[in-house]
Amino acid sequence: MTPSQVSTVIADPGSVDAAIASRFSARAFLPTPVPRETIEAILDVARRAPSGTNTQPWKVYVLQGASLTGLSDKVCAAHDAIFADPALAQEYREEYDYYPRKWVSPYIDRRRENGWSLYGLLGIEKGEKDKMHAQHQRNYRFFDAPVGFMFTLDRVLERGSLVDYGMFLQNIMVAARGRGLHTCPQAAWNHYGKIVLPHIGAGPDEMLVCGMSMGYADESALVNSFRTPREPVAAITHWLE
Repeated sequence: MTPSQVSTVIADPGSVDAAIASRFSARAFLPTPVPRETIEAILDVARRAPSGTNTQPWKVYVLQGASLTGLSDKVCAAHDAIFADPALAQEYREEYDYYPRKWVSPYIDRRRENGWSLYGLLGIEKGEKDKMHAQHQRNYRFFDAPVGFMFTLDRVLERGSLVDYGMFLQNIMVAARGRGLHTCPQAAWNHYGKIVLPHIGAGPDEMLVCGMSMGYADESALVNSFRTPREPVAAITHWLE
């Protein structure tokens, strides 16, 4: 640690807290471009995330313009094909289990609340599969954001590197908020690694960790009024003396 890191004083801790607390998964973005230098500055500060023995396991692919649209078209076509023939889903498998194989409370309760609250806000009722499919597919359009990220990990690494990766991703999202931007981290892409990885030019030893949308949130979009609840500190904390 350099002397500047030891002695640095955070003069405005409220702004740090505000960047964290105001982060949410934006699901509608404006087409306003994000300058490359802004993206580079965000990644520059995010790379200070900790990692076990400083392995720094992250590898980032930034998509804009034709590369973003091209990937969206490919994955949306596959997503539509699976909707028409669910048996095709077997061709698209994520490389690591993001969610549990067996859901139990309280996690399944939170998941259901999250899903039905979002669909309820958008006027999508249970059983309206066409509308659910269309809303889910918004993921694969990066919610119209001008910037899309794909994050990969060397397959030789183990689960601890996913912990490291989470801290790196959070740094990106908080640094983006500090610059007036919003993000949406997206595990929805993980099923389509066989499409994503060749498109971005990833090597054979890389696996897809997740995607992320980034841009200026559309404040007029109803979907961006959606907020997920959090458990209080008392419910998640055990004090030992």
